[in-house]
Amino acid sequence: MKFDTVILGAGAAGLMCAAHAGGRTLLIDHARKPGEKIRISGGGRCNFTNLYTEPENFLSTNPHFAKSALARYSQWDFIALVERHKIAWHEKSLGQLFCDGKSTQIVAMLVDEAHRAGADIWLQTTIREAAHCGAGFALTVEREGVTQRIEANNLVLATGGKSIPKMGATGLAYDIAQQFGLSLTETRPALVPFTFPEGRFAALSGVSLPVRVVSARTSFEEALLFTHRGLSGPAILQISSYWREGEAISVDLASGLDLFARLRAQRQRAGRRTLKTVLGQAMPTRLVDHLSADLNLDARLADQSDKALQSLCDALSNWRLTPSGTEGYRTAEVTLGGIDTDGLSSATMEAKTCPGLFAIGEAVDVTGWLGGYNFQWAWASGHAAGQAIKARKG
Repeated sequence: MKFDTVILGAGAAGLMCAAHAGGRTLLIDHARKPGEKIRISGGGRCNFTNLYTEPENFLSTNPHFAKSALARYSQWDFIALVERHKIAWHEKSLGQLFCDGKSTQIVAMLVDEAHRAGADIWLQTTIREAAHCGAGFALTVEREGVTQRIEANNLVLATGGKSIPKMGATGLAYDIAQQFGLSLTETRPALVPFTFPEGRFAALSGVSLPVRVVSARTSFEEALLFTHRGLSGPAILQISSYWREGEAISVDLASGLDLFARLRAQRQRAGRRTLKTVLGQAMPTRLVDHLSADLNLDARLADQSDKALQSLCDALSNWRLTPSGTEGYRTAEVTLGGIDTDGLSSATMEAKTCPGLFAIGEAVDVTGWLGGYNFQWAWASGHAAGQAIKARKG
């Protein structure tokens, strides 16, 4: 069977590419349904983009690589597509956009767009082999127990990274990229919870509060969530993309609070109260109990000098922790690193040394922040490759 384009991966990037490539395009995926990561995202409502998307919201060995694709297909372009399909949406916080209804609306929209462009979708199909075939590519696939050979002028790698292996995630895109001469950067779990030894925070599981988390490279102000295994929540997921093994992080537990002024005022009005009691009015009581022994929070407020209060506030605003690791690809929302952008055109996503081979989405060394940025990269990179393929057909 011969096609103009074969896209490996019917996820966010692959579906978007198919919607723009036109001609005889085939999407192949091992899953039972297309867009499975879209379906589970955002608690089932899909955080499909972010109003504040800028190149600065992405990590890459080459921080300039994503600029071209993001500029040519912006968050406003995807919002317009969503509105054309009459999908109601709302903004939560920090520019994050979600469906009012279910995330399956986004999947249905993308599948509809791909079909309108003339694409076919083969699900529950396994890639057995990929090779050059003349000026194009040949694939050996297994579908419904039957092995078939497929030829195509263009091959698009859109199978994502290694995150969430229970959904079938593998390093397939990386293997094929290397087979055709592309290099990889280091890959690691990103947007992932931290773990700590011996259930250090098990007693605090479920406690959440707004914090500022600082690493050696950046900081984020969002919510932190204690879990039975360690730390999670948006602030932790964000900082995990910048963290490296063995490094400490600093957590400001009093983020947004003038804790020193509050304690001084309470000392005047209710000096007989303990530090634990007063802090429990500003922070989760279970957390205050956890910190009590190390910080001597059973002491009376009236007995604390300004210097002692400032020392306590400094300790709470610079709580130093060293994670033992992360929960890994099992729960990581994305994979950091991937196919090296040095080998790709930033305008078309095509391999510089292998005409007709494209790499898009999470498979590429471009990783967004939490909050809809990775989906926007999928839309933008899929659009860039699709448009390039369509233009080539004339």
